[in-house]
Amino acid sequence: MITANAPSTENGRSVSATARRRPVFPFTAIVGQDEMKLALLLNVIDPKIGGVMIMGDRGTGKSTTIRALADLLPEIEVVADDPFNSCPHDLELMGDEVRQKREQGLNVPVALKKVQMVDLPLGATEDRVCGTIDIEKALSEGVKAFEPGLLAKANRGILYVDEVNLLDDHLVDVLLDSAASGWNTVEREGISIRHPARFVLVGSGNPEEGELRPQLLDRFGMHAEIRTVKEPAMRVQIVEQRTEFDQNPQVFLDQHHTQQADLRQKLVDAQERLKTVAIEYDLRVKISQVCSELDVDGLRGDIVTNRAAKALAAFEGRDEVTVSDIRRVVTLCLRHRLRKDPLESIDSGYKVEKVFNAIFGEAA
Repeated sequence: MITANAPSTENGRSVSATARRRPVFPFTAIVGQDEMKLALLLNVIDPKIGGVMIMGDRGTGKSTTIRALADLLPEIEVVADDPFNSCPHDLELMGDEVRQKREQGLNVPVALKKVQMVDLPLGATEDRVCGTIDIEKALSEGVKAFEPGLLAKANRGILYVDEVNLLDDHLVDVLLDSAASGWNTVEREGISIRHPARFVLVGSGNPEEGELRPQLLDRFGMHAEIRTVKEPAMRVQIVEQRTEFDQNPQVFLDQHHTQQADLRQKLVDAQERLKTVAIEYDLRVKISQVCSELDVDGLRGDIVTNRAAKALAAFEGRDEVTVSDIRRVVTLCLRHRLRKDPLESIDSGYKVEKVFNAIFGEAA
């Protein structure tokens, strides 16, 4: 889970947000694409939702939005110089070495670090993604010589795979397994090493270039569709904002500083509140009824819809899930689970909404 700690501040401004890092377009300034933004925010609040698959036209701001989200998130506490970004307090987010030190009562140095956003290139090998074991060193020196990969770097952060539909199916399986279990295990010649790999998996792609197999699509928690903005006034607004940011990034960032800080705090509060959010039994039954009526394979659809509805309630400051919360997330959680034939296209949401309205009736 991406837990938060307040970064060091100076006159209410984050010191780390200054010239040390390349300016990133602010998340709160992104116009439209509400479906994608909501899915990303809910996965940050509860990474166990299982990530987001974003499919849409070229040039619609997919990469910009994901980078903006990573930049928005507050700094996290990590064990200093640890290759896995281990959490100093949570055993589930610690590497084995750090855990042993804690069990022995040894102090571990703590540092603040910006949440990592790791780009996975299309040509990446399994060794580059998972990490490698130096067998020669392990045999000659008797130590587990491990070279961490991208999954280690992405722990407690965001792993972004652009054009995920063009990635080798085996690598997609590896990513989804790690995202689901929260651990990455590397085995070579009888030597086994594991480390925490709890990250928000975000995949994006253009449906014209091919779809993922239904079995892999089902493993993504949510599926957001984005389309090119058609309204001329909104297109002009997007162009003007981008031009303004490119000409003077710092002034543009200053204009949105308050909105960014407010949203950041809202996410931190939502992560805390999530533990107390409840969903009535009757609503849980109806969610499962929707999944059953839509002939959704397995139970992932039920689980993810429950989780997403709770995360939305927490985000909006409530301790109880409403029918409105379920309505807003049900299409995102189920539309990509309806496709049985790889040649079929993904439902736009009409089928899900129709069944939802029929089952929830007047309450909807």
